[in-house]
Amino acid sequence: MVLLRRVIGDALRGRRQRQHRTLREVSTAANVSLGYLSEIERGQKEASSELLSSICDALGAQLSEVLREVSDTLALAEQLEGLESGRAVETPVAAAAAAGSARKVIPGTRKVTTPDTKITDGQVSVTVRHDSPLRTTLMATRNRRPGRTLERTAS
Repeated sequence: MVLLRRVIGDALRGRRQRQHRTLREVSTAANVSLGYLSEIERGQKEASSELLSSICDALGAQLSEVLREVSDTLALAEQLEGLESGRAVETPVAAAAAAGSARKVIPGTRKVTTPDTKITDGQVSVTVRHDSPLRTTLMATRNRRPGRTLERTAS
């Protein structure tokens, strides 16, 4: 399951890092504590709409742009995870099993690894890594090239 606060945090951190700005610079401009902004970026805290607006202003971004990016990322993650209601979408584990590289148990531990899965719609690429049954890491990248070709790869 993908947490909205983590995707929002990733989007805000990505914008800040692309501008080569520090947490301190953005937190000062947004009038929010550095520690709280850090927790928002890491997906540990839910930000109110007012706070999101203030952070977006500090980043020179429209709130709607950030939320659109978050929405695109979530839509791709739902496709990838097969979570969209009423639609049968192949899950990463099923795709990996079909490719012959299903879950693997690390010898000497109880850890189970699942291959990373990447989905691209031409505008956004999303990579999903299942770290544990309760933790999934989602990395979204906005692509520069136009097009809407849906491509899935399991690595």
